[in-house]
Amino acid sequence: MKIEVRLFIWLTPFFLVAGVVYGVLTGWDEPVGYLGIPLVGALMAMIGAYLALTARRIDPRPEDDENGDIEQGAGDQGVFAPWSWWPLVIGAASSIVFLGLAVGWWVLYIGFIFSVIGLIGWVFEFSRGRHAH
Repeated sequence: MKIEVRLFIWLTPFFLVAGVVYGVLTGWDEPVGYLGIPLVGALMAMIGAYLALTARRIDPRPEDDENGDIEQGAGDQGVFAPWSWWPLVIGAASSIVFLGLAVGWWVLYIGFIFSVIGLIGWVFEFSRGRHAH
């Protein structure tokens, strides 16, 4: 996780300086810019600190070894549901939600309902039928 930690930590000063430069160039007239850009830097610092703390607790990944081989990353990468249709339901529901932002709030609420149904179905997919635990 060295690369991710460096990415987030090193970008923090950039956003802090960019916020100050933005404030100077706009004459400090627009508070959204000179406050928002440093806040993005603060978020980058929080994510980088979390990744740094997590990297201390876990073993180094194959990506962290500069002399590592591709074969070191072979094997299971996680548990994924085979032949699951629920991500398609969630994607369709998300498109309905975004359509609701353009068309009307009533469409957005319908999209939220479908999103909750899809999320519940995806979470509890292994709790019924052949895959029940």
